[in-house]
Order: sequence, then structure tokens, then C-alpha cells
Amino acid sequence: MDTKPDPTILIDIVRMPMPYGKYKGTLIKHIPTYYLEWMSTQGFPEGRLGMILSTAFIIKTNGLEYLLKDIR
Repeated sequence: MDTKPDPTILIDIVRMPMPYGKYKGTLIKHIPTYYLEWMSTQGFPEGRLGMILSTAFIIKTNGLEYLLKDIR
């Protein structure tokens, strides 16, 4: 199991649009916290998308949005 952080996750949060659901087409960084909270109770999807969404949730709920500020 690889336990090293994946720096591309932050890039994907900034650049990747949500592929489905209510916020389809919205950049993941712009998805409201309440929606990510709801997703966390339902269970994030498997795989990379789930990792990206759960990381976005952690960043938003802990006031760490500044980490994404300079990423384009």
C-alpha cells in the first residue's frame, strides 16, 4: 500500500469538474460544503474520485481552502 501523499489530488480538486449529480460540470473546488457533507454520510465513491471528493471535504471543513489558492 502506497502511503505517500499524492500532490495531483490538489490539482484535480481545482481543475476537475464533478462528473455526475446535482453539481455535474461544477469544478470540485466550487461544490458547496453542505453537499460534500451529504456525500460523506452517503459514502464517497470508490477510487480516485472518492479520494478527490473526500480530500475536498476535509479541506473545506477544516478551513484549509488557502491550500488551493495558488493552484491553477
